[in-house]
Amino acid sequence: MASITVENLRKEYDAGSIVAVDDLSLEIPDGEFVTVVGPSGCGKTTTLRMLAGLERATDGKIYIGDEDVTDIHAKNRDVAMVFQNYALYPHKTVFENMEFGLRMSTDMGPDERRERVRDAAEMMGIEELLSDKPDELSGGQKQRVALGRAIVREPEVFLFDEPLSNLDAKLRTTMRTEIQRLQNQFGVTSIYVTHDQEEAMTMGDRIVILNDGKLQQTGAPKEVYENPVNEFVGGFIGSPSMNFLEVEATASGGGIDLTGVNGNFQYHLSSEYVQGLDQDISGSRFTLGIRPENVYPTNAASNKSFTTTVEVIEPVGSDNYLHLDVGEDFIARVDADVEPEDGDSIELSFDEHHIHLFSPDTGVDVLSGEAARTAATVSD
Repeated sequence: MASITVENLRKEYDAGSIVAVDDLSLEIPDGEFVTVVGPSGCGKTTTLRMLAGLERATDGKIYIGDEDVTDIHAKNRDVAMVFQNYALYPHKTVFENMEFGLRMSTDMGPDERRERVRDAAEMMGIEELLSDKPDELSGGQKQRVALGRAIVREPEVFLFDEPLSNLDAKLRTTMRTEIQRLQNQFGVTSIYVTHDQEEAMTMGDRIVILNDGKLQQTGAPKEVYENPVNEFVGGFIGSPSMNFLEVEATASGGGIDLTGVNGNFQYHLSSEYVQGLDQDISGSRFTLGIRPENVYPTNAASNKSFTTTVEVIEPVGSDNYLHLDVGEDFIARVDADVEPEDGDSIELSFDEHHIHLFSPDTGVDVLSGEAARTAATVSD
């Protein structure tokens, strides 16, 4: 097995007019499972293809273990890749698809290749399908064949390019568990690219968030969720998305009043909280961020609560989503037994340590403590 090191990786197209990946640096220890997530066009698949050797980097270095593989051909990198569209040969049987890589890139004899394929097929539960052609298989079976084809290689690195996006929701959940089980069993360094933040949060030891080709943040899923270093990460990670309000900060009684620029929101940060900040925020404008599950109903009006109107109530089983008129797409995620009517006034609050204040100039969370900033990586 091997670690992966990416140094200042860059990929340009059309003579530099399009920058798909911009100065990306990552350290992935041996055996770690890393998920890479971001919106469409953020550079995640391009990064994966450069790691596999299918795309040539414009600049930067790629190391697998101690070996610089930046200019090494894909077939000479000890890497196995699982694709979104399965990439199975339609005229070959399942056995022939799984064996093909071994036959082309190793000096194994037929008997050894056959044993390796049958072991992998048994592990994936597809041993009875070895004589079938891909068009005879379901989507889940095709994905198992694609995974089995990667496993037989016993590579130093697994690369997954949105491998479950073509499957239905129930099968995706099953296959997520399967991939995690295999990674735990083999301990192979793995990079898993996905557009699905639920996959990214539940599968990875560490999550990497990209936007516009730049690294935004990397860290353990819980750390990234609780301490987003900028507004993009705060809004991208989490479902429902983080609520945002434009506010002005004004000194008040040793603390800070945060007042909505539209005038229908006010919240007081205590003097104790303000004293612990790294900077004086009074007199400035920010984007306040608060996650829907941190907003809760209260019966006691105070300088830490606000009154708003319920526009829509959306039941989702164990919870209700209350859509409120305090701001655009502002949602409170509450228990299912909280059931106001549309148009009702409701008093809500949240704890100040759950607040994020994002700078309108840089997007950075000015309330992130030193520990959070040290643990995370922010792009320029």
